[in-house]
Amino acid sequence: MDPLPTDTTLDVRGRPVTAAVLPVGSFEQHGPHLPLTTDTLVACAVAGGVARAYPVRLLPPVTISCSHEHAAWPGTVSISAATLTAVVTDVAASLRAAGVPALVLVNGHGGNHVLRNVVQEASVGPLPMALFPGGEDWVAARAAAGIVTSHAADMHAGELETSILLHTHPDQVRPGFAGADHDADERPHLLSRGLQAYTDSGVVGRPSLATAGKGRAVLDALVAAFAGHLRALAPG
Repeated sequence: MDPLPTDTTLDVRGRPVTAAVLPVGSFEQHGPHLPLTTDTLVACAVAGGVARAYPVRLLPPVTISCSHEHAAWPGTVSISAATLTAVVTDVAASLRAAGVPALVLVNGHGGNHVLRNVVQEASVGPLPMALFPGGEDWVAARAAAGIVTSHAADMHAGELETSILLHTHPDQVRPGFAGADHDADERPHLLSRGLQAYTDSGVVGRPSLATAGKGRAVLDALVAAFAGHLRALAPG
């Protein structure tokens, strides 16, 4: 699955569009078995599925975001919350000027807390936004796919993310994920101390339970759930 849209300007000219879809990923450690681009690959997989099913305009991904809690591991790169806000705000302004009626942020990184505030502020204009998938969307998709671990316990490089990449990018999943499980359900000071306080490997979850079939089912469920978010953005 190609993470970049391939439309030309002629392709998009005159094509009906209900919203633009912006994948937001990250560049951070995902344990020893998943690439630094995992969150971007996940966000692009969700956004790509949405773009194939709905009349939306797919944008290229934001590939570096707020990954400060992963700074202890080599390879992680972050930008500030203020910079991420500015990028999204500028993209929204450009879309509004081009006549696009709404923007959906497809977020693949749980640490991008600031996106919730960006969408919250956009509820009063000038360009309506939605943040997708929401927590309830993930929980429902996990259940539909038969994901065993909970949304809270499966925090990083676990059953969910490994399953999605086994489906979409199996060549990017390194050997050894079956032995990479790490349980750290209680993470009371994550924001203050970083993830390194709770895991040496960077994994929190059970990647040993991952399968490509679960990954496919998760994406299918999320694409179906997107309809509700699109309705919420519709005028009136």
